[in-house]
Amino acid sequence: MDKFFGIDTSNYTTSAACFWQGGAEQSRQMLPVKPGQLGLRQSDAVFHHVQQLPGVISPLLEKGERFSAVGVSVRPRDQEGSYMPCFTVGQGAARMLAQAWGIPCHGFSHQAGHIAAALYSCGRLDLAGREFLAYHVSGGTTEAVLVRPDPQAVFSCTIVSASLDLKGGQAVDRVGGMLGLAFPAGKELERLARQSGREFSIRPSMKGRDFSLSGVENQCRAMIDRGEPREDVAKFCLQAILAALDTSCGLLQKEYPGLPVVFAGGVMANRGIRDALTEKYGAFFADPEFSADNAVGAAVLAAMREGGIEGCSLPY
Repeated sequence: MDKFFGIDTSNYTTSAACFWQGGAEQSRQMLPVKPGQLGLRQSDAVFHHVQQLPGVISPLLEKGERFSAVGVSVRPRDQEGSYMPCFTVGQGAARMLAQAWGIPCHGFSHQAGHIAAALYSCGRLDLAGREFLAYHVSGGTTEAVLVRPDPQAVFSCTIVSASLDLKGGQAVDRVGGMLGLAFPAGKELERLARQSGREFSIRPSMKGRDFSLSGVENQCRAMIDRGEPREDVAKFCLQAILAALDTSCGLLQKEYPGLPVVFAGGVMANRGIRDALTEKYGAFFADPEFSADNAVGAAVLAAMREGGIEGCSLPY
């Protein structure tokens, strides 16, 4: 049975994984963020990845198994000029492992990895051989892409809707910071929001198919200044993000009727957002462990690139 190795060194998590037909195993470690901070400088992220990556990879190599190829995240997105220094750490390690093992090394975008992990998690790897819509909602990216099969990159992604300013993960973490929650704030913000019984009627700020989320931060700050309950602020933040995604998805469904919709990225681990969009659009979501940054997607993409997934037909 062929196995494939994956590495992803994002701005939030050091991760490695192995994937085989019907299963996956991953190892990961969050980058350390000091209390009160909302992320890391790239130089600090690079340093921590260098320190953490050997320990993250080690548990996956203890069995001495052989791999057929290595997949690694080498850039944030498949857009011209897309670059972040933190991905060079994983890329260097992947190239050395592949050379030592005498196997191919394939580089992919972090975004493509998120999409592949979501497809694997929801049992829809078959979608890789056709067009579909995918939302990538995280701290660094909040956009929808039209995904088409590609003989080299596996996925070809064209942006069709996006946040014009604040990203979904940024909104969550900034509002979480206002409420005294630790970074990353997603899980705690969701827990807090579930305590609210208040209902909001939210009209998102749209410009065509694109949307703005900066107002979410401003309105949440105003609610806090007025002394409104913390749980109501948390719920408003998450419902405002949902409203923007809902409106965007509705517009795309009209323009691209019949295309499946996949949601990926750390923010999409939120149960309330997930349930609402699944019910309305029949959307596909990754399980929470495959929503956050992970290397499973890179390993899956390597398997696709090598033709190692049964029932996943790509136009090569």
